[in-house]
Amino acid sequence: MKVLVTGGAGFIGSHLVDGLLADGCEVRVLDNLDPQVHGPERKPPDYLSRDAELQVGDVCDPEAVAKALDGVDVVFHEAAAVGVGQSMYEISRYVRVNSLGAATLLQGIVERRDRIRRMVVTSSMSIYGEGAYRNQAGQTVYPKLRTKAQLEAHCWELMDADGQPLIPVATTEAKPPQPGSVYAVTKRDHEELFLVTGAAYGIPTTALRCFNCYGRRQALSNPYTGLLAIVCSQLMHKHRPLIFEDGRQERDFVHVSDVVQANLLAMRSDRAAGQVYNVASGHRVTVLEVVAILARRLNFHEDPEVVTRYRAGDIRHCFADIARIGSELGYRPHMTLEDGADELVRWIETQHSTDQVSTAVAALKDHVLMH
Repeated sequence: MKVLVTGGAGFIGSHLVDGLLADGCEVRVLDNLDPQVHGPERKPPDYLSRDAELQVGDVCDPEAVAKALDGVDVVFHEAAAVGVGQSMYEISRYVRVNSLGAATLLQGIVERRDRIRRMVVTSSMSIYGEGAYRNQAGQTVYPKLRTKAQLEAHCWELMDADGQPLIPVATTEAKPPQPGSVYAVTKRDHEELFLVTGAAYGIPTTALRCFNCYGRRQALSNPYTGLLAIVCSQLMHKHRPLIFEDGRQERDFVHVSDVVQANLLAMRSDRAAGQVYNVASGHRVTVLEVVAILARRLNFHEDPEVVTRYRAGDIRHCFADIARIGSELGYRPHMTLEDGADELVRWIETQHSTDQVSTAVAALKDHVLMH
């Protein structure tokens, strides 16, 4: 089987390449080696397997896409501009790379529809906006994003119309999308464009809504990468991690190896066709708890800098219900956060990075996106 992985030189993509090669697939990678991820030299990363064929090109370029799709049976779409905050002031770039990139790739796929046997697209938990909650009557509710007035008052938790607190619960795939950032809108585009096109042309297609992914190979000098990598970069430079709101936001952190597991299951299962699945650990943890786990491992003993400020588009709580992907595809997360943090720190201690968080914060302030 010949497989194309767009964004295959990136964090999740490169791990997926390894998994596909181990599964006996012939793998081609299409990646533009974005300098924000790979540095100004735009050199292929050392970790990218030499057993994969690398094609350097832009997913928005129809000629590059046509070349990459030549002879391919299965497509995994991983290529994306990543970063909620940055997407709010680089709107045209995010829409071009994510939405137009997906459309360009799909146009090429449609032209080869008799050959393509399956598509898997990486979506994101960000499309949910706020997660699911339970009200005082025990009903599951899906509240809107918090108002500016509420955030300015530093009232971080979600309330119902009567001012009663809502209780966060695990979010299932039934929750309607309510994206709160440009990035989230473009990831919803990813998901819907692929599912609609797959259904129209009879190409089995699966969308995976990944929660907060972490692991080796995250771009440590990219201040818009995953939270764990950002925190580790700050800790390595002996900087107190910067925490917005009060740090009690709850998230679900999934190790990259489990994301690869989900992708391979989606490729193999006929039941996955036309479906969307949460990909996560199934465990909730606060931002402060995550910072404490990493700080202990990096021997950092100062408290984080909790700034009680907020960013436009931020949500309060969102963690996953993974019952559906477990029952339908047999997905079982193998890596705990504690073990995954050990692995991440061992890798980070061998890496060089620069702490760019202050630069990212300055950009948010300049665009009046942090209050």
